[in-house]
Amino acid sequence: MEKKKLGLLDSTAVLVGGMIGSAIFALSGVTIVQAGPAAILSWIIAGLILFGYGLLNAELATKYPQSGGVFVFPAKVLGKTEKSSRLWGWISSWAYLFGCWGGAAFSAIFVSVYLGVAFPVFNNYQALIAVITIVVCGILNVFDISVTGKANTLLTALLAFAILMFVGVSFGSGEWSGEMFSPVFSQGAGKSTGWISAIPIAMVAYGSIVAVAFMVGEIKDQDKNVPRSTFLAMIIVIALYVLAIVAVLGLVSTQYFLDNPDMAYIPMYAAAFAKLMATPWVVPLVSIAAVLALITTILVLITLSARTIQATAISGILPRGLGKNHAKTGVPVNATILVTILFGALAAFPSAVNEIINLGALCNALVVAIICVTVVASRKKDTELKHFKAPGGNLLPIAMLVIIVGSYVPDVVSGGWQLWAATAAYFAVGMIIYFVGTKYREKNDPVLESEKLF
Repeated sequence: MEKKKLGLLDSTAVLVGGMIGSAIFALSGVTIVQAGPAAILSWIIAGLILFGYGLLNAELATKYPQSGGVFVFPAKVLGKTEKSSRLWGWISSWAYLFGCWGGAAFSAIFVSVYLGVAFPVFNNYQALIAVITIVVCGILNVFDISVTGKANTLLTALLAFAILMFVGVSFGSGEWSGEMFSPVFSQGAGKSTGWISAIPIAMVAYGSIVAVAFMVGEIKDQDKNVPRSTFLAMIIVIALYVLAIVAVLGLVSTQYFLDNPDMAYIPMYAAAFAKLMATPWVVPLVSIAAVLALITTILVLITLSARTIQATAISGILPRGLGKNHAKTGVPVNATILVTILFGALAAFPSAVNEIINLGALCNALVVAIICVTVVASRKKDTELKHFKAPGGNLLPIAMLVIIVGSYVPDVVSGGWQLWAATAAYFAVGMIIYFVGTKYREKNDPVLESEKLF
């Protein structure tokens, strides 16, 4: 049975749904506090930066079209032997999974937070709702990828519609005022340079731009659809982000968020509550939109994590069963179940999730560094292959390496020794899994020649 794949529409929806998560509903307010109306510029620049990084991943995906790209790309390019290839792939994957683990659990926990804002009855069931959300998203990922893709496309369309409804009501309410935008650059706490320091915060919202590249094996006509979906999704997401922030800033001032810092974490709700109560359904609409955004993000993170684990299993690190696709659906069901259990277990402990999110800076920086180095190395290694190539030559990966990794420096510095200790402990566990798993597979269940990724 031929495995079904995602076309351009569903691929674009995967990226849009993955990117529009908790960030626009929370971090947009944080950037407004820092930069005032100039936060709009911060979000546009952040999107363009991550678009460049997305194009680098699209190049690797069209060159090495196998799902689990965060493992496959460095494994195929940076390793000189089978063992060193496996090690490079594992280091990149293990670092990447840290961010997925924390990101999915964080999003699941905020499902109950946003539901509780509009429907207080949910406030007492934070952990339960988080776990149920993870389980439901895991179940959706067990189906044929086309089913998961269609579900994600529908949810993403509803999400975009909800955001546009909020924007439309804001502009037509009679409460929106362009005078709120003056002066542009000096209203925030960061004054005239606040928009610069807000860029790294906004960059977080575009992290899933790599999603389609990392699951390229399940995309139709990869050479065209991977770069095209990257381009289309970024245009859509930047447009929705800018419209939402413009709507908020025209309703409530930057000073309002400075005086009410808690409201900065729920800016769209705050704007609706303060100025749009004449249209009472807008407040629950914002909560529902946030929940849809969180669910689509979790769906994508489970998909990507399962494909990453599958690639490590196929290569001979994790148990063979985690690398198998279901005979009918073509989905790595065992890997998906494992990911769902791990994500759900963490989501049951909200306080632990916040700590994990705070400790992710080094892992995130490492993944970006490995991918950028992989692009440069791949261009030297396979010069004859015909595939999509990101513009700008080697200047683009070098610029992305400096800018994106540099954006994590403040978090690394502020994290102190605890960040380094936690990261070291996490990688110590990862290396134990790597060596034990590899030894066992080599002795008892070696990778067959026909199964090798590289």
